[in-house]
Amino acid sequence: MKQFLKNITSVILAFLVLFSTFSFTVEKHYCGDFLVDVSYTGDAKECNMDNGTSNVVQMKKCCKNEVEQVKGQDELQQNSIHKITFKDQQFIISFVIAYVDLLSNSEQDRSLFEYQSPPPNLDRDYQVFYQSFLI
Repeated sequence: MKQFLKNITSVILAFLVLFSTFSFTVEKHYCGDFLVDVSYTGDAKECNMDNGTSNVVQMKKCCKNEVEQVKGQDELQQNSIHKITFKDQQFIISFVIAYVDLLSNSEQDRSLFEYQSPPPNLDRDYQVFYQSFLI
């Protein structure tokens, strides 16, 4: 399940980078108030008003083309490893050392009471037996 989520996340991030750099143009052709044609790849087709009559000349003035350009990012920001300062290097090294130490499975026996004798094996609890409690 974890590997599946990693794959899905990497695909989503790849598409995010792709579409942030993607540019396209939308062309729309209107005759009056009506949208006649929309084109995402090239020129929008104009309406057929080439009869040569005077009414067509007046109607051609009401036709208009709209062009909307959606510009994407031209170049991606690339950080060079040569721009890492000394403080950044110190932080990275200390982070890696702490992370490795945190996740290491060292089975070291860190007994602080190694040289101390074990407590006596008491058969009864004397405080309860004599009913003497500190108040």
